[in-house]
Amino acid sequence: MGIEEDIHQNTFQNVKQKAMINLLFTYGWAIEKIKAFLAAEDITHQQFNILRILRGAHPDPLSTLQIRERMLDKMSDTSRIVDRLILKELVKKTTCPKDKRLVDVIITGKGLELLEKLDAHSNAMDEVMNNLTDEEASQLSDLLDKLRS
Repeated sequence: MGIEEDIHQNTFQNVKQKAMINLLFTYGWAIEKIKAFLAAEDITHQQFNILRILRGAHPDPLSTLQIRERMLDKMSDTSRIVDRLILKELVKKTTCPKDKRLVDVIITGKGLELLEKLDAHSNAMDEVMNNLTDEEASQLSDLLDKLRS
């Protein structure tokens, strides 16, 4: 099915507008698939993103500002998401010893265990890209990089 059928629109101003609409529509479609995968563990895709960022920095902590800079969704309320992860005991927060105005966030053992569990089922997340060959997925990634350059 093409974008025309998905959104019930047959004409676009030009091919670049069609590509942009298709990109935005596909983003929403992919996020919904990922949300369904993560719902089983009662975490959002933003929480998952923060946990992965913290795992990448582990064992070092990151400030909420550093987390926000690395997040896929820059509009997210990082502090609020971190607070929810604290309630789930997936991260902990401490005052930065070098700058008392900053808060350091570190992933907990429970957070690392959750990511390991999700990693074991990463094929379910990979299914979002199942209609593409490895070569096509690589080409798509290269085109998206080019779009942002």
